Amino acid sequence: MNSQPYPEELKHIKTNMSELAKAQPLVISGFNALHSASTQAGALDAKTKELIALAIAVAARCDGCIAFHTHDALKAGASAAEITDVLGVAIMMGGGPSVVYATHAMDALAQFTND
Repeated sequence: MNSQPYPEELKHIKTNMSELAKAQPLVISGFNALHSASTQAGALDAKTKELIALAIAVAARCDGCIAFHTHDALKAGASAAEITDVLGVAIMMGGGPSVVYATHAMDALAQFTND
C-alpha cells in the first residue's frame, strides 16, 4: 500500500520527475510529448482516456500511476461513479491483485476529492 497520501505522492513524483528530467532531458521530454499526445481528445475524449489509464494503472499495480490518473481523471471531469465503474473493468482484467489496487484507487479518489 502507498505509504503517503496520494496528493503527496503525486507531488513527490512530480518533484523527482523534474530532477530526472535534468539528468535525462531527451527521455523525459519524449515521454512528456507522448503523454500529451496520447491524452488529447481525439475519437475518445480526454476524460475517457484518463479513465482507461486509471484502469491500466490498477491492473499494472502502479501506485504512482494511480495517483496521476485518479487526479487527472477528476481534473478531466470524471465523477466518482465513473471512476469506480472503471475500477470494475480493471478488476475484470487483472483479477485478485487488481482488487487490492482498486482499493488503493478508492483511497486516492477519497483523498483527491477531499482537498
